[in-house]
Amino acid sequence: MVALIDECDEKGYPWGLVVDDTPHRFCPDTKFVDFTGDEYMESVIVPGTRPEDYDGVFKVNIACCPPDEQKLETLKKLPWARFHDDYLFVEPTDKARGIRRMMDHFGAPYEDVIVFGDAMNDLSMFVPEWTCVAMGNACEELKAKADYVTTDVEDDGIWNACVALGLFEN
Repeated sequence: MVALIDECDEKGYPWGLVVDDTPHRFCPDTKFVDFTGDEYMESVIVPGTRPEDYDGVFKVNIACCPPDEQKLETLKKLPWARFHDDYLFVEPTDKARGIRRMMDHFGAPYEDVIVFGDAMNDLSMFVPEWTCVAMGNACEELKAKADYVTTDVEDDGIWNACVALGLFEN
């Protein structure tokens, strides 16, 4: 994450850090808000803020429009998603680890797990131990790892996948 922030600074992409489970994004200046106008989270300006200043970083928001994310080499190694045209977020998590912990807690077999995903932040949970379903609108990297590709989420993708996988009758 530090390398990504350094690359963003070098290439002029504004950024903000989400460091806990609150609706606050910490930015070193007003550039992120000026670029995005985002009001989904409260942007708190902390001059000179850096990821090293915090115990942990949940997410990093990067202000850029498609396809500018392709210019960020460090981003290619990280799980990220875009829900807004003017910024994306990087989520340094291992969703598969969380799923395994939950299944272990309940003593449930991994082969019963079915995961659904559409973006690079879902890539970590697309593992051979369970059934992986990519939404029709998913990124190509996710579709390539999927056991099944369903329709877009807006076109009843989850329902259609559940029917196709024999989870219930149509």
